[in-house]
Amino acid sequence: MIQQLLKTSALLCGLSLFALQGMAQSTFELIDEVPANLDNEPAPVHPVPHPRQVEWMRTEFYGFFHYGMNTFTGNEWGNELDAPATTYKPAKVPNPHQWLEVAQSAHMKGGIAVVKHHDGFCLWPTKTTDYNITNCGNENGQANIPELFGKAAQELGMKYGFYVSPWDAHDYRYGSAEYVNEVFLKQCKELADYGSDQFEMWFDGANGGKGKYGGTSLTTREIDRATYYDVPNLRDLIHGISPNCVLWGVGGEARWIGTEEGHAGTTNWCTDNREEGKDQSNAQSGNENGWMWLPGESDAKSTGGWFWHSGETLKTKAELFTMYLETVGRNSTFILNIPPDKNGEIPAATVKRMKELGDLLDTRLGNNIAPTATVTASNTRSAGANRTYDVANLIDTDIESYFATEDGVKDVTITFELPAETAVHYVVLQEHIQLGQRVKAFNIETSLDGESWTKFGATVPQTTIGYKRIIPKSSTTSYGSVKAKYVRVNITDAKACITLDNIEIY
Repeated sequence: MIQQLLKTSALLCGLSLFALQGMAQSTFELIDEVPANLDNEPAPVHPVPHPRQVEWMRTEFYGFFHYGMNTFTGNEWGNELDAPATTYKPAKVPNPHQWLEVAQSAHMKGGIAVVKHHDGFCLWPTKTTDYNITNCGNENGQANIPELFGKAAQELGMKYGFYVSPWDAHDYRYGSAEYVNEVFLKQCKELADYGSDQFEMWFDGANGGKGKYGGTSLTTREIDRATYYDVPNLRDLIHGISPNCVLWGVGGEARWIGTEEGHAGTTNWCTDNREEGKDQSNAQSGNENGWMWLPGESDAKSTGGWFWHSGETLKTKAELFTMYLETVGRNSTFILNIPPDKNGEIPAATVKRMKELGDLLDTRLGNNIAPTATVTASNTRSAGANRTYDVANLIDTDIESYFATEDGVKDVTITFELPAETAVHYVVLQEHIQLGQRVKAFNIETSLDGESWTKFGATVPQTTIGYKRIIPKSSTTSYGSVKAKYVRVNITDAKACITLDNIEIY
């Protein structure tokens, strides 16, 4: 009897084991299935940007509004411990709506308002310090600048954000953990709450010490900014409120281009591998083999200083246009400072100059003739189930479509045959950077007959493209042109198969 039971038990165990093996094999087979690339999309070249960084790069050109305590002390950067809150007393109620209208006339797509500079004075009724507008010198000064600025941007359909200085020369707690937890992070939270649709929060890298403009607070330049300002938690805090907000500078999502002169490197990668605040040797050019997506922003002044000063000279419209070509046209965003005066308004002369700049951009980069051309390519990627990669994608208005070559094809010639001989001044190129930056070298040529070709933009190095590259006929300071019936773009080297969003001809 016992032997029979043992035999029956062994049989049941064997059947159970067989069933389990079958189940395990069946499960393994399901996991082993790999989804097909039905749309035949190119593999990404890492690192690639976060969607918020893509949208940030698409902003391209935006205003910087330095306004605050320094507007009334005449300083640029310094220790304002001797400037009481009552020093801030605008002659009129500040008008951020006018600031943004002026920026819009220059074809800027948004703006950043300075609401706390290094002096520590806050242009909103913050709970973190009494050094703010609630204790200012008159009723006009009690206008809540972040609130007014955010509402104005929304009304005008513009992007917006705020500059808040991590360094605070007024607060005795600066340099301690208490300052970060009870002042800085709480101020950032208050500002983020002024709009969940913000596109950028601007963190200057200054850490105290005897600054260029005479700052005299204790020297704290040796601190590790990323650690001291608790950047990982700072990012989580801001993104939790405003998910599309890029944290510039200290925040580590976009880099300073390395100058305040309105120009980026002619070779400029969006990738880098530097530790923020410690190595800026690649600021203008990025790093071809960088492990992080850290695109550049170029900041520059339209006047002599960041803050308003009586009698300052404005840059000419030609100088400002050159800055545009050497920033936006070199794979960098461009943030141009246009400071309000003691009335809380942009002065009339600046208003006029920004309109002149907008008109110049219309004249020189307002009539894209590429869509009138017949376009061909030496190689085109095979279409997928729901997507094509044809050259027609280069001249359509769909920002999600793009041209691509087959896998392994790292060089391509794209030819535009224009309807008639035309004066060509600029050629604009854009990569499909959602899949990573790829192009390492290219050149542009023009022809009257399609047989004899002349190099276009011979004095301008043609290496990287990135989000956007603008190649002028001769230089960024002259409005040269060449007669052409044909324009061809030769991509001669890339990290992987080529992906391009857009080509424009002006």
